[in-house]
Amino acid sequence: MTHALCRAIRHSLLATALAGTAPAVLAQEPPATEPDATTLGRIEVTGSRILRTDTETASPVQLIQREDIDRSGERTLGEYLQTLTVDGSGSVPKSFGAGFASGASGISMRGLGAGSTLVLINGRRIAPYGLADDGQKVFTDLSIIPLEAVERVEVLKDGASSIYGSDAIAGVVNVILRRDFTGTVLTGSYGMSEEGDGDERKASVTWGTGDLAENGYNFFFSVEASKSDEIFARDRRGRKWIGTGDIRPWGYDIQDFGGITGFIPDGGTGTNSPVGNAEGPDGWASLDPSPESCALFSSVTPQDDPNGGCMWDTAQIRSLQPEQEYINFFSRGTFALSDTSEIYTEFGYGRKKSSFHNTPSGVSGAWASPEGGAINASSGEQATVIGAEHPDNPFGVDARLRYAAFDVGSRRNSVDNQFVRFLVGVRGYLGEWDYDVGYLHSETDLESERRGYLRYSAVQTVLTDPDSPVGWWRLGANAGENSQALYDFISPTIRANAETKLDAFDIKASRSLMDLPGGALGLAVGAEWRRQTAMLTPVTFTDQSEIIGLGYSAYDGDETVTAAYVELLAPVHDTLELSGALRMDDYRDGDTAFTPKFGVKWTPIDWIALRGTYAEGFRAPNPAETAGSSVGFATANDPVRCSIEPRPSNCPPGVAFINRPNPDLEPEESKSYTVGLVLQPTQTTTLTLDAWQIERENEITTRSLEEALRLGDFIRDDDEVPGFPGSGTLLAVFTNYINASATTVRGLDLDVRQSFDLGNAGTLALDLQWSRINSYERDSDGTVSQWAGTHGDCNVTNCIGTPKDRINFGATWDINDFSLSSVVNYRGEMDNVFEESDERCASTFADGSDAPGDCEIPSFYTVDLSGSWRATEAFELFGSVQNVTDRVAPLDPTTYGALNYNPLDFSGAMGRYFTLGMRYTFL
Repeated sequence: MTHALCRAIRHSLLATALAGTAPAVLAQEPPATEPDATTLGRIEVTGSRILRTDTETASPVQLIQREDIDRSGERTLGEYLQTLTVDGSGSVPKSFGAGFASGASGISMRGLGAGSTLVLINGRRIAPYGLADDGQKVFTDLSIIPLEAVERVEVLKDGASSIYGSDAIAGVVNVILRRDFTGTVLTGSYGMSEEGDGDERKASVTWGTGDLAENGYNFFFSVEASKSDEIFARDRRGRKWIGTGDIRPWGYDIQDFGGITGFIPDGGTGTNSPVGNAEGPDGWASLDPSPESCALFSSVTPQDDPNGGCMWDTAQIRSLQPEQEYINFFSRGTFALSDTSEIYTEFGYGRKKSSFHNTPSGVSGAWASPEGGAINASSGEQATVIGAEHPDNPFGVDARLRYAAFDVGSRRNSVDNQFVRFLVGVRGYLGEWDYDVGYLHSETDLESERRGYLRYSAVQTVLTDPDSPVGWWRLGANAGENSQALYDFISPTIRANAETKLDAFDIKASRSLMDLPGGALGLAVGAEWRRQTAMLTPVTFTDQSEIIGLGYSAYDGDETVTAAYVELLAPVHDTLELSGALRMDDYRDGDTAFTPKFGVKWTPIDWIALRGTYAEGFRAPNPAETAGSSVGFATANDPVRCSIEPRPSNCPPGVAFINRPNPDLEPEESKSYTVGLVLQPTQTTTLTLDAWQIERENEITTRSLEEALRLGDFIRDDDEVPGFPGSGTLLAVFTNYINASATTVRGLDLDVRQSFDLGNAGTLALDLQWSRINSYERDSDGTVSQWAGTHGDCNVTNCIGTPKDRINFGATWDINDFSLSSVVNYRGEMDNVFEESDERCASTFADGSDAPGDCEIPSFYTVDLSGSWRATEAFELFGSVQNVTDRVAPLDPTTYGALNYNPLDFSGAMGRYFTLGMRYTFL
């Protein structure tokens, strides 16, 4: 029995595979054989619902084949996507275990935030991660996608709300998993750093049976499991500034950065010390000035604080890479119902556990919650003090305390996230129509557990109350006298739970309407119903403002939307193709969005094409913004304290941003433009150059720092600089979510690919991707900030900055059964200022000069090598070396996402990393 539909699928897969050899392939003549091949060989390209015979649309789409991922040596899909040149500030790396979205991995196209990049699996949405980034940005966790099941990735680099709806402002990442498979493949690999740590074990099995054309069905599954070991920052001691918080050898003052603490600044407030600093009648002093006591906790030398503080290195405790283990499962079944229709189903399950260590908790700071209100445990009536009668208090009076609770241990964040995705659908042909109808259910269930955090009221009790039920909390060298009951009292295990659910029903259909001079007029129509819920419980006791220094985040909300769209593709001439789409999204709360898109592609001769698009987009407010509250911490440029000369300590400070929800928020809106050139002078040479611009208005943001200071909505410490009233260290500001600012980002994308036939020496393929951000400008109530080429915006995840240039260069040489590849990843330099107009550098050397040199974070690149050898038809060996030249990441003292290096440069912090693996295919 023959199946026209099955034959169409095979044509489609073949066309897609061939299309992936270049980022842009101009329309080719259809084959002369099989009269219906043109009809059957059509494919769907991300950003369009109309089936077509060529993959090059008016929109810029980067096609990433499985081989591209393999040659990179990256161990997960998330890690690979974050190396793309289109990724920018606001992405969520796995190394940021201390952030709101600990345990996840997210991509931020164009630096517009992970919440403005839509991630799809096989063209459909999935439930978002349970923890919103920065307590606000709901995004998709890339780590739940099984790498072994990935066939290719399509990255749409312009707006696509007219097809996909909300969130597709910056672009779309569509992960295409295998559609069918027969046979059995076993894969295993082992990775380890040159330092002998960070071991990763990984194994997978893929099995499938049934030929759709011959048997009328195909079913397969893929399961992969991995475990990677934790690396501590101290494990890189000796790797210049990477493994230490002490950057005095490179000219910095320890009082300006958080890598070394425990000191007592001249005329200032003591910092957190493992033996305790307290404010006595004569000022701040150590509770235990004995060098022997300090040596129990700290290896910092020299201990040269003239005021007697015990200085310690935060790198000795915090993680460089979290411990992670996961299992991902994906299956798909396809069953022919007739010659023209089939039913398909997909099921995915993933579970990931991660654990991250951070420095011991202090006993002071500022934080808040909606119910518990604001707490200033650093100064004033709420300040944490060591009582006059406490046996470790030498002053005989209540004294403000700064203490690093080494005896409690490091703060440990553990996340256990489970993910489920189920899809069932029917697709086929009905008359002149191609149709696809599907129902999707996806959900996540997450538990976050934290240990080592301190409960504020309990700490007050054991430091001040002689009748404490668990006795005095003895500090520093005397901590051995404490009971386990005391530690259970002051540092309980605390938890939070999160759930997200997505249910969606969609129907789409396309057909040819009539013949035009350049080909058939294509039409696609579709409708969608979608309901998404998100719930996050607050971490235990944070709703009462009871956990010292821990940000509060909680929300509970849902959104229901009904949508319909229409799309046209009109080849009005042999050389001119026009396209257009319009979508309406109707939200249950009354908001309605209409988003159009228009495109044009002109091919004056067969190897040159000009293209352009205009698209409007939107992002609907999410539950974290409309029904949640959060307290996060970020580096801020305090215009009061940090404008004083010479610059005092704690500049720039780490500030708690206390964010409140706003149920009256309106959607963000965007307009995007692209203009591009596509060249294919030979079958082995392709080049695309696209200029792009995205304008995002009505942005959902928080009230600016300057506005909060103007209104008096802030908390400062009392360590004022003499002669400058109101200049105490900024501890916290109160902000609300509002629709206020507008952002315009513009730049260029270049993609070049060239292949050479070397005869008996094999083939050589070269490729280059370059993304440049010419301007990243935000207008907040008339105040314009330019972030391109600077370290801003630091009010997003990690404060990684906005380098103007990111470049990837790859080379692959194939000969007989061998393949050898090299990939160079380059990040451009950045001015070490928070925005272009800043007259002062974000950091300085101890002598007051700009730091690093010329106030610039240097550029950075790594070279990765990979290779494979197919020993037999069934057996293959493969391996990779990341950062083969073992380059060290440049010193970046400004970012808070890592210690002394930029998270963009993680490979330079890790060092050289080796992976060796094998793949066996049962024939």
